[in-house]
Amino acid sequence: MGTWARFTLGSVLLLAGCTTGGQQATSATPAASASSAASATPVPSAGSTGTGCHSRVETGALPDWADTGFHGDARVPHVFGAKGDIVAVLFAHPLAHARPDGSNNKILWVSRTTEPSTLVITATLDGTDTRVTHEVAGGPGPSIIDMPRAGCWHLDLSWAGHTDTMDLIYAERTP
Repeated sequence: MGTWARFTLGSVLLLAGCTTGGQQATSATPAASASSAASATPVPSAGSTGTGCHSRVETGALPDWADTGFHGDARVPHVFGAKGDIVAVLFAHPLAHARPDGSNNKILWVSRTTEPSTLVITATLDGTDTRVTHEVAGGPGPSIIDMPRAGCWHLDLSWAGHTDTMDLIYAERTP
């Protein structure tokens, strides 16, 4: 299967995971563990049960402030925070609630600022009261961020006196 076909299939799975199916979830608290629009995958509204998923998965080059450690014209899936102060580089794309192949939901968080401070991620499943908090010790950096259910997760991010928001979609399972 070609790269474009895998990307398209991943995008379909990614978009399919955005709806909550009209079901209410219970609260869960598991243990913590401004680029070109032409290179983005828009994320549509999640339907009538919530406010929708609005972040885009970018596929263009990372901005200069976020490409440390990458070589050449790094083109990896990533999502910018709404303010553009942080980017989530997705090493697992699509992110998934279940990964029967043993892989994980690795996300590299890169901030425009470099002050060391714990990154606190408060995630709320769209259309529900389900809320999960994760912490990335030492500030934005590498992490494994799993969620208890598939769907669109609204993330409130805070670190070193900064805040930003983004949406991430977790598919039901990996293809």
